[in-house]
Amino acid sequence: MKKISIFGLGYVGCVSAACFASSGYEVIGVDLNADKVKMINQGMSPIVEPGLDEMLQAVVAAGKLRATDSCQQAIDESDLVFVCVGTPGDQHGQLQLDALKRVCQEIGAALRGTQREYTVVIRSTVLPGTLHGLVIPALIEGAGEEFRPFLHVASNPEFIREGTALKDFRNPPFTLVGSDDSATQFLLRTIYAGVEAPFVQTTVETAETVKYVSNTFHALKVSFANEIGDACNAFGVDSAEVMRIVCLDRKLNISEAYMKPGFAFGGSCLPKDIKALLYAAHHRDVSLPLLESILPSNRAQIQHGIDAVLSHGKKRVGMVGLSFKSNTDDLRESPLVTLVEALIGKGCDMRILDRNVSIARLTGSNRKYIEEEIPHISSLMCETTVGLLEHAQVVVIGSDSAEAKQVMQGLRDDQILIDLTRTAGKLVDGKQAKVAA
Repeated sequence: MKKISIFGLGYVGCVSAACFASSGYEVIGVDLNADKVKMINQGMSPIVEPGLDEMLQAVVAAGKLRATDSCQQAIDESDLVFVCVGTPGDQHGQLQLDALKRVCQEIGAALRGTQREYTVVIRSTVLPGTLHGLVIPALIEGAGEEFRPFLHVASNPEFIREGTALKDFRNPPFTLVGSDDSATQFLLRTIYAGVEAPFVQTTVETAETVKYVSNTFHALKVSFANEIGDACNAFGVDSAEVMRIVCLDRKLNISEAYMKPGFAFGGSCLPKDIKALLYAAHHRDVSLPLLESILPSNRAQIQHGIDAVLSHGKKRVGMVGLSFKSNTDDLRESPLVTLVEALIGKGCDMRILDRNVSIARLTGSNRKYIEEEIPHISSLMCETTVGLLEHAQVVVIGSDSAEAKQVMQGLRDDQILIDLTRTAGKLVDGKQAKVAA
């Protein structure tokens, strides 16, 4: 069984050390704080967490966990290290990574001159790019370039909450490991075999990012619920009952629905209902800054699309999709209509392919809307993918449809693809844009 060292005996490190030791691993905790080291060796918890004292007493008494302030000793007596040092932010939000860099340099120095496989797992919360940009260079700086073939690294963010940390360690939403080599993924899968959760393996950068996205989403949910509570109070409605019922919907509300990055929302419901809720709240002198930011954020997505097209300096543009979402002919509040109108205003020669809208021009329920509200756009409709591709220097994918796939398959080498649906293409400057190959 592999021997584990854990650097940093703060909240995450202490809980991780105790839980790994209780799973049967031999664990060495490392910290510069002599008081923490002493408390761990006495089977006492340096932090307040329900059940941790009892767990530490048991694993220390069983000889499964001990602590030291010696980096060299810990590295010599372990096969892999979990780095759990703090990464605090300054007043502007910039992470302070001095402690992480120093620990990695010390781990590397402890490995200098050896020729054994060693795995370094970063459990600290760090932004994407940190492992490749700081951790690995610091480890190699300490160990020497000759150690690089023996070094393995991984990102393994934690998803534990204070107050329920032991339960969360054993039953997280998933065990997330970002690594570039299969041997490291297999090692961590083995170590976490006793954890009741899906094992998710991905790239290092993705794993680093997921932690931040998760915490940001948690904060968003708290703020959203609080603002809904403020609005409900102003309306004389029981906010707890409203949110209880909202959370019963596991198909749309608490689910994967609407959680895929794509383009701006539109249609006859979302924009109208947001405006109505904000209007009613404002007339009751209730400020809802988070909800008020939704429509400006949506408009910014449309502007990103406009900028992506104009940045290439090409005038002939072909767009697939015009309705507010695929498989409908509804053009009300469609962000793609707004996009087309803006591009026409900037002098672009547009052609549009949307078979549902083409049919609606003739017989559909939206015929009157098309004839009265957007006749200038209606005249730009193409009937075939061939016609669109013959015209376009820039192809914009605005819908995830069968014709979109056909258009992408027919792209020429000299045509530029801008994929607003983010289902194809390559990220360029934060936008889905690529020269089709």
